[in-house]
Amino acid sequence: MTIKVLGYAAQSAEAPLAPFEFTRRDPRPDDVVMEVLYCGVCHSDLHQARSDWSGSVYPMVPGHEVIGRVTAVGKDVTKFKPGDFAGIGCMVDSCRECQPCQHDLEQYCEQGSVLTYNGIDRHDHRPTYGGYSQSIVASQDFVLKVPNGMDLKSAAPLLCAGITTWSPLRHWNVGQGSKVAVVGLGGLGHMALKLANALGAEVTLFTRSADKEADARRLGAHHIVLSTDEAQMSTVKGQFDLIIDTVPYVHDINSYMPTLNLDGTLVFVGYLGDLSPMLNTIPLILGRRSVAGSCIGGIAETQDMLDFCGQHNITADVELINMQEINQAYERMLNSDVKYRFVIDMASLKA
Repeated sequence: MTIKVLGYAAQSAEAPLAPFEFTRRDPRPDDVVMEVLYCGVCHSDLHQARSDWSGSVYPMVPGHEVIGRVTAVGKDVTKFKPGDFAGIGCMVDSCRECQPCQHDLEQYCEQGSVLTYNGIDRHDHRPTYGGYSQSIVASQDFVLKVPNGMDLKSAAPLLCAGITTWSPLRHWNVGQGSKVAVVGLGGLGHMALKLANALGAEVTLFTRSADKEADARRLGAHHIVLSTDEAQMSTVKGQFDLIIDTVPYVHDINSYMPTLNLDGTLVFVGYLGDLSPMLNTIPLILGRRSVAGSCIGGIAETQDMLDFCGQHNITADVELINMQEINQAYERMLNSDVKYRFVIDMASLKA
């Protein structure tokens, strides 16, 4: 039987999020049904709700950092049982047949992965609705196990902010002795500091704000460099194997390129769009340096990240809010007024 659910939805790009009742699909044999306990608030939730990237479909129930309790499972489910704590990240399906999918890279599915919200289900062609809701349904193959003892509310942002920074760290083989820099200290940046440090790297934060030094060191940075100070920038020329750029808006990356070592890479994880000013290729050519991009991670990689975080006692720094505060949280997020991720207590939706 279908499941009636209360959530919060945007009805248009201009409308504030408001209560919205909708119906979840009939659970399929491989489905897991979860009561949503906590849902992280990602910058992309705001962008999608306000159609900043175009392609938004309304009504839209955002939320792709979902932590919940399993309430029911289909007859073919073997990975979960009722009562388990579980998570759902940015995807709920993919074609499962293309080369990326066959190599556990569902986020790069050639047919397009099915997003947790603002997507279209591959089977019934209904819109997908996200975690700003009482419950959610997904195939067990896209549901993640939460390590025992992990703080549930602080685990939610790992499913986007965590995996978005973990995936490039693993792809570029960061480990003991690596030198990693992070641009920007927000939801993504604070996770990049924690994860790079735990992997054994020497970690530097590039920031425009000197007052972030104490927090950056607490989160795992060994060094802080003011990116607006030419003298400080000159002291780190040729140092970094990898720079993870977490800034979500257009910005000049040219000053960072000379700080990469030979074969070093700057990878975008936060910004979608055209570069401005134009990228100067001279530092790339003279140092065989690269500029790259990275998008979340596959399900297996996300589970590896969660297990690593469980072993190293890593979660996000969060501010818990009620569902009714989401519109104010979006405005605060635009002003960088959160350390470092809002998480919605979904129990408030029943109030």
